[in-house]
Amino acid sequence: MTPLLRRRPRKNPADSTVTLIGKPGCHLCDAAETVIAEVCGELGARWEKKDITQDEELHRKYWEQIPVILVDGAQHDFWRVDPGRLRKALAG
Repeated sequence: MTPLLRRRPRKNPADSTVTLIGKPGCHLCDAAETVIAEVCGELGARWEKKDITQDEELHRKYWEQIPVILVDGAQHDFWRVDPGRLRKALAG
């Protein structure tokens, strides 16, 4: 089989970490948290929440985009989370 047609092994979602960067009182952040908790719970992935009001670097970098979603440290989404897209990113 040619290298272009060879399938890559799927990632194990349990090896991934999803980070939600947001702030208290943000309705989009609350909605994103609900989606992330559901998808990560379903797939067994870890997730964490970071508050831009408690971290100057995160505030400087992301304040106009919150909520921001990172998958394994790389920006995946902002403002709204698509559950299907997140599942695909976690499953590889």
